[in-house]
Amino acid sequence: MHRIVIVGGGAGGLELATHLGDRYGPRKGRTGELSITLIDKNRTHIWKPKLHEIAAGSMDLGDHEVDYIAQAHWHHFTYRIGEMIGLDRERQEVLVAPYCDDQGIEITPQRTVPYDTLILSI
Repeated sequence: MHRIVIVGGGAGGLELATHLGDRYGPRKGRTGELSITLIDKNRTHIWKPKLHEIAAGSMDLGDHEVDYIAQAHWHHFTYRIGEMIGLDRERQEVLVAPYCDDQGIEITPQRTVPYDTLILSI
């Protein structure tokens, strides 16, 4: 299976992962044509065009916040939390930093994510 890794879950990266997952990702009763992985250091994405309304207090932040885990589940792609800190082009691997909670306790260790196609959406 061809592995696509998208680094950066902003409007472009999230939209691409969602579109590819809907079209090519695995679903109940079928194997996916592609393995799509989105990597972002945050757990959620806030649609930026609405920030002025949120700042003014006329809109709730939660109304325009997308949870990556839920989005990945609904749209057939994989989400990995973390920040890209390196790239090995020869081995086709993205190096992802350890992820720590607010107290600095490591939740996930440093790891590599292999790819066939890499998209940097940062």
